[in-house]
Amino acid sequence: MKKRMYKIMALAMTAAMVVPMAAQTTAFAADDKEITYWNIAVESPDKDIVTAAVDKFNKETKSGYTVNQVAIQNDTYKEKLVIAMSSGECPDMYSSWSGGPMYEYIDSGFAQPIDDLLDQSDIKDKLLDAAIEQGSYNGHVYAIPYLNVSLAGIFYNKDMFKQYGLEEPKTLADLENICATLKENGITPFALANASKWTGSMYFMSLAARYGGLEPFQNAVAGTGKFTDDCFIKAGEKIQEWVNNGYFPDGVNSLSEDDGQAKQLMYQETAGMLLCGSWYTGTFQTDSEEFYQKIGWFPFPAIDDSDADPTIQIGTVGDQFISFNCEGDKLAAAFECATDHLSDEVADITYSNNKIVPVKDAGDHIKDPVVKEIFDAAQEASSIQLWYDQYLPTSVATAHLDGLQEVFGLTKTPQEAQEEMQKAMDEYLSTKSDSGAADDTAEEATDDAAADDTAEEATDDAAADDAE
Repeated sequence: MKKRMYKIMALAMTAAMVVPMAAQTTAFAADDKEITYWNIAVESPDKDIVTAAVDKFNKETKSGYTVNQVAIQNDTYKEKLVIAMSSGECPDMYSSWSGGPMYEYIDSGFAQPIDDLLDQSDIKDKLLDAAIEQGSYNGHVYAIPYLNVSLAGIFYNKDMFKQYGLEEPKTLADLENICATLKENGITPFALANASKWTGSMYFMSLAARYGGLEPFQNAVAGTGKFTDDCFIKAGEKIQEWVNNGYFPDGVNSLSEDDGQAKQLMYQETAGMLLCGSWYTGTFQTDSEEFYQKIGWFPFPAIDDSDADPTIQIGTVGDQFISFNCEGDKLAAAFECATDHLSDEVADITYSNNKIVPVKDAGDHIKDPVVKEIFDAAQEASSIQLWYDQYLPTSVATAHLDGLQEVFGLTKTPQEAQEEMQKAMDEYLSTKSDSGAADDTAEEATDDAAADDTAEEATDDAAADDAE
């Protein structure tokens, strides 16, 4: 019990700066046959997809369980989920973005391994291997991916490229030649609105992966490497070179992605390219089917003198992942509901909204040529790195985004920004180390305390109450 409480307290620290919301946490029904499911599907088409999956389960299941879904706004979702966990009200199943936060939930005891259930189901062979990998941790599968395959790639105006005799680039040098040509003709090469910071991060992540592959990032996260590695410094230096060359809009850090200021530059045809997540296929098509016909897409190009694998992509193979905070028959039923998100009838809704279900045969269902290109890039990728701001601990992600925005603003050098990011990583790793030491102290304090821990981990909540 003490060990679990130390982990819960460490997890709750990530929500320490958030205004108290415990009173807003949904009170779960006492009915043992009700499964509570939290997600962020508050708007269509995501709402339609999740609702269809839950309705299918509730109508067809033989388990005797009913799923009650609770949709929560994206901006406050993580904080509310952590508060629910710290107050003992974690839902039975919940969606998240994988990566660092998911690992924290697992370490804190709020996600159960589903290896056996996955092995017995027919979705294991359907899912993309990279999707299963992103839902895994320490050799076990903890989450079911669904909703979409999203990659960072470059959308471009095909008519503009044709006008200036430009072709899709194979290398970074090719891309820079395109930028120079567009700039010479009075066109901003990249439409970027970086007030929200994560948009600029896509340039940094893509460049860092092309310079150094994924190992430097993985080592920095593990504490065996540093975020001051050469690939990160080079990525920041290249961004500042492009800023000085005028490859981004004036006042890039004051432009709002949420207000559509990046895409407006594309619509006005004052910018030729836009690097962002592949969800933009749906954005362009919804805004203007006519303009969407002008749009092409290519993955971030390779760097000539780099040994890094150019098939590596940045993004997510699932976009949302369902984890499970229940056991036994309830876990089996919750898993059944999660697999319904990948059923044919629900997948049809997903494909019809230009989203890519993270399954191997998605290409057979994709008719849009741009979406098909994106899926092919995902299939061919040797690895897909989750977005830094979703993978990293909150404090480290914040340091990354804040420092990088200053790199774009030329108010910090890449070295300074990366040193601050590394400092945040060091502090986080130190906190985890201190928490682990506290766990050891608690466990070793007395034999009785250790026995209590063993009893509580081996029995259900009622037994835990008795022990208390």
